[in-house]
Amino acid sequence: MSCKANASIKCTVTQCAYHCADENYCTLDAIRVGTHEANPTECQCTDCESFVKKQ
Repeated sequence: MSCKANASIKCTVTQCAYHCADENYCTLDAIRVGTHEANPTECQCTDCESFVKKQ
């Protein structure tokens, strides 16, 4: 499988539909990062809001 990796967005979440199967990069032109916390203080408090579960 071939994909167009965006070298500016590294990603290891293989369960995402936008993950480049050939490399550990995202295939989107841009992503949205958000949080699920009222006052985020650690990286675990952030989320990739562009995530779509791979079918």
